[in-house]
Amino acid sequence: MGAGGMQAWRCCRVLEGIVSHQVANMSTTERFSQARGKIYDAHDEDPNKQTTGDGKEVPYETHYAHKMESYLDKRAPDASEVLRLAVCGQHFRRWEVPRQDFAMNKIGYHSWRTHLKKRQAQQVSDILKECGYSDDDVARCIALIEKEGLKQGGEEVQTLEDVACLVFLDDQFDEFKDKHDQDKIVTILKKTWVKMSKQGQDLALQIPMTDECKALVQKALAG
Repeated sequence: MGAGGMQAWRCCRVLEGIVSHQVANMSTTERFSQARGKIYDAHDEDPNKQTTGDGKEVPYETHYAHKMESYLDKRAPDASEVLRLAVCGQHFRRWEVPRQDFAMNKIGYHSWRTHLKKRQAQQVSDILKECGYSDDDVARCIALIEKEGLKQGGEEVQTLEDVACLVFLDDQFDEFKDKHDQDKIVTILKKTWVKMSKQGQDLALQIPMTDECKALVQKALAG
């Protein structure tokens, strides 16, 4: 290596050292804000739109993430940063993998959901890594989005599941009921209810609903 090459190599090493030092010394708040911002940058690219209560059109995934964060604040106001980022990025770039890309049957549906969880977990965890989170935090983010440990009663993953169920009941149920017969709706409500913890169920009972939706929920709980 010539003198010029050696000097360039040394400059690169110095710059790498400066960047590593900056990442290592980035405050917790800075890391979180940066990672959350990157996640929302992606959400804002969603071509699907949601009309909000005040008549504004926003990207659907941006709307969904805001709803998820709102319910996380109610369910677990002291949630860890990793859980907050996992909740924020649960549906990361989901619009890029349409349901119709998989067989339109039960097996295809579960294959689609499994593929999404792994894809979203990897993409969001990559953002955490870029923002200076530790390998343990990155692994934890993957586990949360893939919902590892849910059946074993993991506290954080159960919180994430509660939040997802609450957003479904609050933001998606009214539209969902118009597309399915009553028996299927009641079955889905029963499955949703047992997925939640007692804290999640208590919050669900506080969600404002139309009389029709309330009646369906009451029927599901009575059964």
